[in-house]
Amino acid sequence: MTGYDFRGYMRSSIARRIKNRLNKDHLTTVSELLVRVIHEEGYVNNLLSDFSINVTDMFRDPDFFYAFRKKIVPRLKDLPEIRIWHAGCSTGEEVYSMAILLEEEGLADKTKIYATDMNEKVIEKARQGAFPLKRMQSYTKNYLQAGGLDAFSKYYKTDMQYAYFRPSLSRNIVFAQHNLVTDGSFNEFHVIICRNVIIYFTLELQAKVFQLFDESLSPGGFLGLGNKESLKIMELADTYMELDINQRLYRKKLYS
Repeated sequence: MTGYDFRGYMRSSIARRIKNRLNKDHLTTVSELLVRVIHEEGYVNNLLSDFSINVTDMFRDPDFFYAFRKKIVPRLKDLPEIRIWHAGCSTGEEVYSMAILLEEEGLADKTKIYATDMNEKVIEKARQGAFPLKRMQSYTKNYLQAGGLDAFSKYYKTDMQYAYFRPSLSRNIVFAQHNLVTDGSFNEFHVIICRNVIIYFTLELQAKVFQLFDESLSPGGFLGLGNKESLKIMELADTYMELDINQRLYRKKLYS
């Protein structure tokens, strides 16, 4: 009906999200939920949004971005062009964070960021580059902790409710729908960032997704994960070097 496959997601995560939907719509059983999915046009999109992982912030986990700036950016400066895949980008806050970092480091003009998510609704929101104004104070704090080099406010304009990030930040960003569970590799990248997504997958699905990343990452390329995610238990772990184990930054070896 939707083309999505959630069988590889952690059962506890799926159960929690279904329970939340039942509570939101004042339903008491999964059977009632299924009736609405089958007979109510568009209702399945509500469930899909529930299953998407949309918790994010600008410069989320600032130490990650600081480590990226200090340990990976110097290695990227020698490349004639840079391709970055931001997988599971949600509403785009961390993508715009990376765009700001790259601009400050003089890499924006030679970088193309491919930002993907399985949920078309959040992709469309990411394209707009508009975020609640009330979040800017905490985002500014994150930006400074991440090693920001300027006034964070220079990157956006505001109205009474929203901050709108400069269109120039997204000129080299391609937002597109891509499902890590069912879709394959679509390019070769120098950097892949997928943070706080695979933690919701079973070990079997994690292995499948890591294989996809490995196929998509060029030799010598860099992989960034969430702070509760790791390559250690995966078969391909030996083909990667730990650049910063605390911030889950890895480099693919030139020769496996």
